[in-house]
Amino acid sequence: SLMDPLKDHLRKVKRLHQHDLDQGYGSVYLPFALERKYPHADRAWIWQFVFPSLSRSQDPRSGLVRRHHLHESSVQRTLKQAVQQAGLQKRVSCHTFRHSFATHLLEDGYDIRTVQELLGHKDVKTTMVYTHVLNRGGRGVRSPLDG
Repeated sequence: SLMDPLKDHLRKVKRLHQHDLDQGYGSVYLPFALERKYPHADRAWIWQFVFPSLSRSQDPRSGLVRRHHLHESSVQRTLKQAVQQAGLQKRVSCHTFRHSFATHLLEDGYDIRTVQELLGHKDVKTTMVYTHVLNRGGRGVRSPLDG
């Protein structure tokens, strides 16, 4: 299970956030409406990034020094290294995880509209692309009695 490593990671991130707060930093950028509605939310733990950058930098929008999220190229580079270390021959990208997530939801019986919402698709036709890999025919139908 990924739960224990994720909990450990979040504990480390929370300590990092507390360290930033202690040094007078620790805020994140929030849209104006949220910032106005919740004046101190930008420093609250609940709004912090799950995967923060290793260093702080100046936010070009406000001029404040903040810790931003990891850049997507860092995530992609780390994934590429993990794929190589695992000796996988198939091409794997971050999008592979998104595709797998959607496919597994559909395989587990989630309805297409739920998957559409989770993926943030405006048009259900975009989500329907994921159904082509199921290829189950009539056996893909699940009855509530199958339990």
